[in-house]
Amino acid sequence: MTKSPSTLGIILFIATMVVFFVVYTFFSGINYFDISLKANAFVLPIIYAGTAFWSVKSYWSSHRTVSFKDAFKRAFVPMFIGGILSIFSIYAYLNFVDTDAKKLLNYQYVARQKTEMDKEYQSARKVLKHQKDIDELDQKYKERLPSFSPEAVKGKDMLTASHFSGYFAAILIFYVVLSVFFGAFFRTKTIYQEEQNQE
Repeated sequence: MTKSPSTLGIILFIATMVVFFVVYTFFSGINYFDISLKANAFVLPIIYAGTAFWSVKSYWSSHRTVSFKDAFKRAFVPMFIGGILSIFSIYAYLNFVDTDAKKLLNYQYVARQKTEMDKEYQSARKVLKHQKDIDELDQKYKERLPSFSPEAVKGKDMLTASHFSGYFAAILIFYVVLSVFFGAFFRTKTIYQEEQNQE
């Protein structure tokens, strides 16, 4: 049965919120930010790509003649609806319902940035041979350290409306690229099959 793109978008929204609350409920500890990052990087793209594929494939199976525009729409609309509803809901939840979770994410984000900087510094220091280069690296490291002081990071917020807008803009690129791919793939398949039938 072919579901409408809007219905699939709502299903994607529900699936996204399930993933969000699973991570929030079971992993809201010292690795909360890292696990959230992995869920956003690996779990959600698979769910969204799978749903987009299923949306186009089920439509193609029942219609057989699918234009690029039809395939693009069938892939893009569910992802867009699911994504934008999720972004609004997660933003509202972290900024108005559980601000402690937001503080934890911000703290762990800064801590991760500091850890990454320390790793880069240590690995670069091992490679350098000349004392002049080492001194220059040490100086740059010391100059960056104050940006991670409690006073400097006190007001740092990676979960503002503008940041969420930026995240969604990046996600939209993924949606468009995936939809273009599915549009081209299914349109080409249809044309190829039509040519075979004519022969």
